[in-house]
Amino acid sequence: MDMLSILTFTNFRNHESSRINTAGKKNIIITGPNGSGKTAILEAISMISGNGGMRGATMPELAQINGTGGFSVHAEMNNETTLSVSYADGDSGRKLRIDNDSAPLSAAPKSVRIIWLTPKEDRLFAESVSDRRSFLDRLVAGFDPVHSGRVARMSKLLSERTFAIKSNADDNWLNTIEKQLSEISASVAAARVAYVAQLNHFLDLETNAHIVLSGWFESKFANGQNCIDTEKEYLDYLKSNRQLVSEKMIIDGAHKSDFSMFRNDLDMNADMLSAGQQKKLLMLMIIANAKLLNARTNVPVIILLDEAASHLDEISRTDLFNRLDSTPAQIWITGAELDIFKNIKNALFVSCADGSACCKVEI
Repeated sequence: MDMLSILTFTNFRNHESSRINTAGKKNIIITGPNGSGKTAILEAISMISGNGGMRGATMPELAQINGTGGFSVHAEMNNETTLSVSYADGDSGRKLRIDNDSAPLSAAPKSVRIIWLTPKEDRLFAESVSDRRSFLDRLVAGFDPVHSGRVARMSKLLSERTFAIKSNADDNWLNTIEKQLSEISASVAAARVAYVAQLNHFLDLETNAHIVLSGWFESKFANGQNCIDTEKEYLDYLKSNRQLVSEKMIIDGAHKSDFSMFRNDLDMNADMLSAGQQKKLLMLMIIANAKLLNARTNVPVIILLDEAASHLDEISRTDLFNRLDSTPAQIWITGAELDIFKNIKNALFVSCADGSACCKVEI
């Protein structure tokens, strides 16, 4: 299995310089006290994913305090591919090199797919619709890299439409914007539906739950309406809803879509489950996603799990770790206590303290 072999990063968060040689291990367990730099290791890996990174921080925020104002991350894969990301103070953004050649960030998914789950998502099903939608779009983009561009384009067109209406623009301007918006919105929704249909197949192999999409477009597709007819209907909907309410545009569409998970055995939506049950469902969703990527792409998969054991009892942890061990991906996990992970096999244990990392291989 292709994996990350050596990770080196400098001036990143509270790490001045750290290097981790995974020694061919599938499971990388990172432990240490709060503030020691555990999460920073995962975040450094997320920088080579090509998107905004695990916590969506700005580049200056990632640079070490009182450092040079920049940072670098270098990853060597055991298939001899190398990926490097660097940022210097004053740059417009980070720069990517693949096998020492400059490359756009959008090229990163051709070499590695990175999935992550952070404590922020532990209560995803009880939080805002926008957070769930962003989470889903990140997973879709991991499978279909052009999806993030579609979502960004849709958001831009929504803003342009609002500005045009406020400016009392003529019909020709609005018609052009709305035609483009209907096309891109239908594409965004269709990509989500296609992804979830495939993910549910792999999720069915892991648990008795499935993902449920909801929204204007999703309801049309669920009733058998094709994408072209739905796109035309949405264009008519936009033309008949050009009024503003308190200076805001109030319309439905792919920018309002939502998703949940449904436990068939309990006949219950995820938002009604306990924190531990919700956390485990999210973990199983990540595992199913990794298996989908492995089946549909020929690219190494890395899973980053920050505080993976929180909210989980011992039985759930054991079950989760066994499932992760059989998942075709390299797993990087953080946690405060080493004892929680003592039964994980084929692992490298990394002890983190004050922004430095020390590795010990366990067979």
